[in-house]
Amino acid sequence: MANQEILSKLNHVFNSRFGEPAFIARSPGRINLIGEHTDYNMGFVLPASIDKAIYIVIGERNDNRVHLVAADLGDSYETDLGSLHQSGKHWPDYVLGVVDQLQQAGHQLRGFNAALAGDVPLGAGLSSSAAVECATAFALDKLFNLGLDRKTMVQLSQKAENEFVGVKCGIMDQFASMFGRPEQLIRLDCRSLAYEYIPFPTKDIEILLLDTGVKHSLASSEYNLRRQECEEGVRIIAQQYPEVQSLRDATIAMVEQCLANGDSKVYRRCLYVVQEIKRLQDACMDLTANDLRSFGKKMFETHKGLSELYEVSCPEADALVSMAGKHDSVYGARMMGGGFGGCTINIVARGAADALVRELQPLYQQQFNRQLKAYKVRIDEGSSLVN
Repeated sequence: MANQEILSKLNHVFNSRFGEPAFIARSPGRINLIGEHTDYNMGFVLPASIDKAIYIVIGERNDNRVHLVAADLGDSYETDLGSLHQSGKHWPDYVLGVVDQLQQAGHQLRGFNAALAGDVPLGAGLSSSAAVECATAFALDKLFNLGLDRKTMVQLSQKAENEFVGVKCGIMDQFASMFGRPEQLIRLDCRSLAYEYIPFPTKDIEILLLDTGVKHSLASSEYNLRRQECEEGVRIIAQQYPEVQSLRDATIAMVEQCLANGDSKVYRRCLYVVQEIKRLQDACMDLTANDLRSFGKKMFETHKGLSELYEVSCPEADALVSMAGKHDSVYGARMMGGGFGGCTINIVARGAADALVRELQPLYQQQFNRQLKAYKVRIDEGSSLVN
């Protein structure tokens, strides 16, 4: 269901500045049930798109200018199609990066006006940036009849973030935003981009996100540093096992043999990733067997690995996962996203989430002097036009 409050605000902003829009497109944020930091290591991920999205109202111009308005921020930005560069404001760069990629791919664009807003919480690890990129790609494809398929739009959006924004993200966020389906998880092979949908019925469970309130910045050096550490591990393993081109190809035995006596950070990073790729494949078998307890246990194991081996958690996320783990109603919990803040994702027995939040809020406030925000999310469809 589209957020009517956001739509009426966007329409008002667009109409008052530019007149009648052509249409509205939306692209959702995402959750990832298991398989964290495996995407850029060519492994598997298990994301889904959610019922919180970025909306873009768009219309064509008769010149080469691009006028962007961020309705949530009360900010705007203008540029020319012939001279695209980073804005210095950050938020327009996710839109401009997609425009830049489309032009590099040889697509003829004209100027356009666009207003954006959304209900994906920023900095919560739900990938609002990928949602902006995918909404932009989807809208421009329709506006200029480019005839792009979804996979091409996903790849353009990822390249926009890698090359224009400067964050070396993997492809999961954009893929989940574009390809999501209600009540389905996407088992995505990040090397081949082969994917399958795995049913995830939620009649007996709720998906609860607990927001640490700690803002993470993926553009920060730590994310790119983890990639370098993984690449270094691959380089060392490949000296003995030339068939290993990414950690996807490595086994735990190879990691132990080639890395255990070297740089301890490189060893721990690679051990986590190889374990996580295997864990995801086992977790998919749990879902097929309808064994949510075993699946949830693997989520807790993932969190332990992210905290102790990959070292991308934070005290707040560790505490929330630990608190949640004391409750029988919680099947699984872990930090989600790039790390260093954001949300934990919790699979909770249906009807138990509200009581859990009421219990954890004062504990969290007491320990960290921060208000604990909670969001329930549903698994919803990917990028679409809004009627």
